[in-house]
Amino acid sequence: MSTDTTASVSTHILDTSIGRPAEGVAISLAARAGFDADWVTLGGSKTDADGRCKDLPDLPEGTTHVRLDFEVETYFANKQAEVQQDAPANRDSGAFFPEVAITFAVKPGEHYHVPLLLNPFGYSVYRGS
Repeated sequence: MSTDTTASVSTHILDTSIGRPAEGVAISLAARAGFDADWVTLGGSKTDADGRCKDLPDLPEGTTHVRLDFEVETYFANKQAEVQQDAPANRDSGAFFPEVAITFAVKPGEHYHVPLLLNPFGYSVYRGS
């Protein structure tokens, strides 16, 4: 929850290769207070059946930058067994990007929803609402 002195962050993941939420993706949240400050890992969680991560840690006062680290390699490794039945034999396994790190600036009092659109060979993010 954002306050006058802090920002807040939420996210969700849609696996665009299957048109469904990505369940069970581990996400780590880190923050820093200033461009030259060290990153502090605040904690993490996993996405639920709806691809949402509803229990990310609160940001400390003074946070200016946030980094979300999505561990997608394990997700795609688990999905590969399901997909491989219908996939051509010469298809690559796993994900081209084993992790996705998204860094963005925040301002106190604002909420930042950052969705990740994901597939085994690419991704896209945007500031949602």
